[in-house]
Amino acid sequence: METRLIFISLCLGTILSAAEEVKENLTGVVGGSITLPDPLLERGFLLYGPENIASVRNKVFQIEEETYLNKLLWDTETGLFTITDLQRNDSGVYRFDSKKGRVFISSFKLTVYDSVPPPAVKALSVSSDGCSLLCSVDREATLLWFKGEQILNQSSSASSLPLTVNTEDLRSSYRCVAANPAENKTLTVNINETCSEEATTRILSDKDQRHFPVDLITFHLQIIGSLDL
Repeated sequence: METRLIFISLCLGTILSAAEEVKENLTGVVGGSITLPDPLLERGFLLYGPENIASVRNKVFQIEEETYLNKLLWDTETGLFTITDLQRNDSGVYRFDSKKGRVFISSFKLTVYDSVPPPAVKALSVSSDGCSLLCSVDREATLLWFKGEQILNQSSSASSLPLTVNTEDLRSSYRCVAANPAENKTLTVNINETCSEEATTRILSDKDQRHFPVDLITFHLQIIGSLDL
């Protein structure tokens, strides 16, 4: 009797594992949209965690959770669901339970990320030996410096990343990439322009402006001292 129960359990386990497809990780960006990979064409349910959020019955689509009104779309031709206007709280596990036609159960884990900030590049110093550059973003992201297809410098979580370009490499192609698991943004750098004489003038001008308040304070202190005398 015990052997028969074990055999039945093994058979049920085999049937269930065959019906349930492998879970896949999906990524999206806040404000964007994503189409879930599996179709429901005839009859079945879409669940978010344990909650039934939509159903298809006799090829008629119905939203079961009002949070998804005007947010969850269903294509009558392909049977695919699309979630629009993604927000961070849309992250989680979505499960398909198809009851007719192609019968299956499958689940997908969605992670929604903030959009990657665009990178900006400026010259920190320019000399006869080369040029020192800084790539920066307004919040932390993965940053990478490329020369052609070669990665020269990278950081998995940073708001800025430096790079020194030697004089003999000034004609090469460089780019800074800001990325997260959902997207990336690239800035191609014109080295000749970024490290030009004008850039040197701007750097010196910036330094002068940074020193100006200190000089002004010193000037005021001198005046005050002379008045005390």
